[in-house]
Amino acid sequence: MRLRNIIIATVLTPLFLVLLVVSLVAIVSLEDNLRTKLQSEVQILSQAIGTSLGYALTQETPREAVQESLHAAFSFHRIYGAYVFDTRGDKVYGLGLGETLFAPEEIRAVAESGEELGEYRQHERWSYYSALVPLTTPGGEPRGVLQVNRLNTGVENYIGFLSLVALGAFLIAAVGIVAMIWWGFRRHIERPLERLLAVMERVGSGERQRRAEVEGPAEYRRLSLALNEMLDALAEKDADIEARRRKEIALERRLRKSRKLAELGVLAAGVAHELGAPLSVIDGQAQRLERRATDETQRRPLARIRGEVARIVTIVRQLMELGRRHNLELAPCRLDDLVRGAQALIEGGEAIEVDLPEPPPTLMGDEQQLTQVLTNLLHNARQASPEGRVRLSARVVDGALCLRVEDDGPGIPEAHQGRVFDPFFTTKPVGQGSGLGLAMAHRIVSDHGGSIILGDAELGGAAFDLTLPLDSET
Repeated sequence: MRLRNIIIATVLTPLFLVLLVVSLVAIVSLEDNLRTKLQSEVQILSQAIGTSLGYALTQETPREAVQESLHAAFSFHRIYGAYVFDTRGDKVYGLGLGETLFAPEEIRAVAESGEELGEYRQHERWSYYSALVPLTTPGGEPRGVLQVNRLNTGVENYIGFLSLVALGAFLIAAVGIVAMIWWGFRRHIERPLERLLAVMERVGSGERQRRAEVEGPAEYRRLSLALNEMLDALAEKDADIEARRRKEIALERRLRKSRKLAELGVLAAGVAHELGAPLSVIDGQAQRLERRATDETQRRPLARIRGEVARIVTIVRQLMELGRRHNLELAPCRLDDLVRGAQALIEGGEAIEVDLPEPPPTLMGDEQQLTQVLTNLLHNARQASPEGRVRLSARVVDGALCLRVEDDGPGIPEAHQGRVFDPFFTTKPVGQGSGLGLAMAHRIVSDHGGSIILGDAELGGAAFDLTLPLDSET
C-alpha cells in the first residue's frame, strides 16, 4: 500500500469518523435540547394557567371565566392554541390552532387518570407539541382538561433538514480536505521521494556519478545531502578498491616476473657454469694460434674468434649475475651521486637532461647495483636517440622516490611492450645487445623493494618509471 493511502486510511479516516460522530451527537443533543425546552415551556404555561382555569370551572358561569383565563394565557408568547374540555371530553371553550389534535377518548383518559400527557402531533401541514393537563378544584376534584398547543418554530421544524445539510456539508468538506491533503502530499512528499528513488535506481543501474538535487523542504534537503554524502563515500570506497585491485594485479605481475626471472636465472647460471670451461679452452687455443700466425690473413679470423668468445663470456657473466641471489649492501645513497656515476659510464652522458628535486633526496640502497640500473636505462635511451634528447627526472611522492628515464626516439612497438623485461628479448640488431640489461634492472629494483614499468614518454619515445622506497625497510 502506498504511503498516502496508509495516511488516509490510518489517520484521516478515523479522524473524520470521530468528527462525524461528534457532529451527529451535537446535532442530536441540539434537537433534544430544543424539544426539551419546548416541552418545558408548554408545561410551565400549562401549570401557570391550570390553577386559574380549575377555579374558573367551579364558577356559576364557567364559560365566561374560562374565556377570560384563556385570553390571559394568550398574553404569553409561543402559545398557538388553548382549549378547555370537561371530563367527558366536550369542549368548554377554546382559542387558536390545533383543536382536534387529541380524540375525546384521550381527553377522558387524562381526566380520569389525573396525569399529564404531552406529545408531538401533526395536523395538516403544521407540527405541534401539545400537552393535556388535568384541571382540578383546590380539593383535588377533577373538573376538566386543559389542552395547550405550541407550534414548532422554524428551527424546530427544520432541525432534521438542517441535520442533513450539516451532514452533507461535512462530507463535502471532508472530501475537499482529503483532496487538498492528497495534492499536498503528492507535491511536497511523494514527488521528492520519487526523485530520490529515481536517483538511487540510476546509481544502482551503473550511473555512479549521479547525485540528488538539494531542493524542497528542509527535511528533503537534509536527506538529499545525506544521500549524496553516502554516494560520495561509496565512490571513494570504489575508487580505493579499484586502486587496490590494480596494485594487487601489478604486484602479482611483478611476482610472476620475479619468479620467472629467478627460474631463468637458476637455469642460466647452470648453463653459464657449464659453458665457462669450454670457452676458456677455445679462447686459450685461439690466443696460442694467433701468436704463431705469420701474416695478417691468419690473425684476422683468430682475432674474430677471440672477440666472439669474449662476447659470450660477457653474456655468461651476466647470466650468472642474473641467477645469483645478491645480498644487498644497504647504505645511504644521494640521488645526485648515483646520477653522476651513471653519466660518467655512458658516452655522451653529459648531454643528458637531469631534473632532480632540491635538495637531492637520499635513499637506502646498494650504490653499485642502483648505478648499474641507471647506467643500463640511460645507455638504452642514448642508443634509441643518439642525437636526440634524453631526460632523467625525479620527484618524491608519499615517501617514495619516483624516477623517470625517457627519450625522443622511435619508442617501443606496442607488440613488444609486454616483453621488454624478459631475458634475451631485445629490439637491437644481432650482436648489439644480449637482452639482459632490462631483466637485470628489473631484478635489482625488485630486490630493493621497488618497481619498474614501461610508461608513456612526454618526449615521444620510450619512458621507464622507477619507484624506490626512501626508507631502509626493503
